[in-house]
Amino acid sequence: MMIEQLIDGFQAMSGWEYLAVFFGLMYLVLAMKQSLWCWPAGFASTAIYTILFWQGALLMESVLNFYYLIMAIYGWWNWRRLAVKKASSSQEAQTQVVSWSIRRHAKWLASGLVLALVIGFLLEQYSNARFTYLDSFTSVFAVIATYLVTQKVLENWLYWIVIDAASIYLHLQAGYLPTAALFLVYTVLAVQGYFIWRNQFGEAPKASQLAAEFD
Repeated sequence: MMIEQLIDGFQAMSGWEYLAVFFGLMYLVLAMKQSLWCWPAGFASTAIYTILFWQGALLMESVLNFYYLIMAIYGWWNWRRLAVKKASSSQEAQTQVVSWSIRRHAKWLASGLVLALVIGFLLEQYSNARFTYLDSFTSVFAVIATYLVTQKVLENWLYWIVIDAASIYLHLQAGYLPTAALFLVYTVLAVQGYFIWRNQFGEAPKASQLAAEFD
């Protein structure tokens, strides 16, 4: 029964949705390789989703994807700036990937949790939204994780693993089986992305790693 629903769900997807998914997957694959071209792919995917969600009256999802649109532009600019900085550096082996300290992550996590709880409470009290707290959690931390990607923070992939795994459950409960299947793919890619970036970070000189930790 679930397999039939999954097939029916994919068959019901429009051509624009398939195109958005394609560019979304391209974004992840290129981001894993630290390719600057991940951002145009991400821009294309989120531009399509922004319009589709707006037409479908999913206003918050549309706003979230508009944020992704802006961050795609910022990410392109910042990664280009980092590439120029690396090219002019005398340390040719220096990686662009950085790692934040546990204390710094704790501040972001605490702030994100508080904001997610507040938004979840407001949605539960003043809207007919479903899964308010879980939806708020995934949305808030998706915003944070996207910013971490633009800064090439190694741990962004750990954020995405949790977000994507939670999104699988959310979409299963909401009955969006094809979307849940896609997030399963995203979760696997996020795990792979973490190990790829961690290996690249491990190749950096120790001094560069320490500087990244306390930046």
